[in-house]
Amino acid sequence: MALARLGSRALLGLDAPAVQVEVHLAGGLPSFSIVGLAEAEVREARDRVRSALLNCGFEFPSARRIVVNLAPADLPKESARYDLPIALGVLAAAGALPAAALDDHEFAGELSLSGELRPVRGALAMATAVAHDSPRSRFVLPTASAAEAALGAPARVLGAADLSQVVAYLCGRQDAAALQPAPPPLLPQACWPELADVRGQLAARRALEIAAAGGHHLLLRGPPGCGKSMLAHRLPGLLPPPTPDEALGSAALLGVAGQFDATQWMRRAFRNPHHGASAAALIGGGSGAQLRPGEVSLAHGGVLFLDELPEFSRDALESLREPLERGHVVVARARARATFPARFQMVAAMNPCPCGWYGHPRRACGCSSAQLARYRARLSGPLLDRIDLQVDLIDVAADALLRLPAGETSATVAGRVAAARQRQFARQGVLNARLDGAALDVHVGLDRSCAQWFCSALERLGWSARAAHRTLRVARSIADLAAEAQLSRAALAEAMQYRLGDE
Repeated sequence: MALARLGSRALLGLDAPAVQVEVHLAGGLPSFSIVGLAEAEVREARDRVRSALLNCGFEFPSARRIVVNLAPADLPKESARYDLPIALGVLAAAGALPAAALDDHEFAGELSLSGELRPVRGALAMATAVAHDSPRSRFVLPTASAAEAALGAPARVLGAADLSQVVAYLCGRQDAAALQPAPPPLLPQACWPELADVRGQLAARRALEIAAAGGHHLLLRGPPGCGKSMLAHRLPGLLPPPTPDEALGSAALLGVAGQFDATQWMRRAFRNPHHGASAAALIGGGSGAQLRPGEVSLAHGGVLFLDELPEFSRDALESLREPLERGHVVVARARARATFPARFQMVAAMNPCPCGWYGHPRRACGCSSAQLARYRARLSGPLLDRIDLQVDLIDVAADALLRLPAGETSATVAGRVAAARQRQFARQGVLNARLDGAALDVHVGLDRSCAQWFCSALERLGWSARAAHRTLRVARSIADLAAEAQLSRAALAEAMQYRLGDE
């Protein structure tokens, strides 16, 4: 047979559209061409496939004209994942492989010159798409990628170490059971830093608990060494383990970014990018069709910690506004467009001034008023408006710190957080931070007295409607921690004080 057809997958963000690989052997001058909007790494498959076939003991039809078409032709094709289907198509077209064996299968994998299969990006996203579009098809991948892919479709994924093993399976010389990937390991619970290690800072600890209970964003301000980073690193330990759907979503994003780690399966993400990160690094981007998620998406379902917040570039900070509000980002390029989920909790930390000692009881601040104004102006009003809890930490003297008793443990606080979250899901189906529109009016309803008091306070403070709504959500979380069905004036007052730090 001079023509062979088999299936593979492209990768556009989290989407994995089907690609048909067609291989035709014809007479004429010997050549090997790949068409179908293939980028450079796909066109380079010619040399990898030729060497892999020869080193695995197969005959390469070097005297024939080989044309490989990747359809649809208007879909950009990138990466070396098409090496394996191209090699199998050449064998099938040359009659060295039964073409019928390729039916009900899809393939993806990069070939080394020796014929070994190397891992590919986005294995879980592709396997999920195969299971959705073609439930009867089996998806053959490199062994190193099969464990990731099996998280989404364990019964339909096969993993092979090299090209010869795939050919042996398709020819019936090896059973499919031998290619079944091992199930994901049962991992122990993640060991996050202990909250009891943070002594003092009762207001900040309380704000951290409220943020964990309702899924709120948090800003910690204070002098160097007062415990901002310590508190931020302890937030994941207060959150309940992710649900299977949340874990799959996080694993798919890490796989698309090429950062999937089986040892982190079923654990909350914690991302801590350097303040030199660009807007594209935070939001996502890439060239051509190679769109990859940024830090906000890799933190999906977990925590994004931005230390030294004012030191990030203005473009990077302003790019956070939409994902903070909407929970997703759209990365658009001239040839591709992808939507990545970005439902994360942001914890940010900053000093009160460039030198860090403004307002310190024992050290003098050396910043001028102009320097202080420029430092604070790095954070725009719209960005601060989207941060629910803003807390000022105080510096605790070393001798007093040694005398302070240890606070509550992470397990104790996590128990209250879990109970508060259960109340939210039973009442409204989502966390308080995601309440919007009519749901906010229904589940955060105020009696007449509280409503009048709150409206009067908003008028005096001059807060925006967004700030008012976010304050109501925080107050609802405070009430849930106290197991109160009705929102009280005390809960409202506490929620309001977390937005007064920058007034």
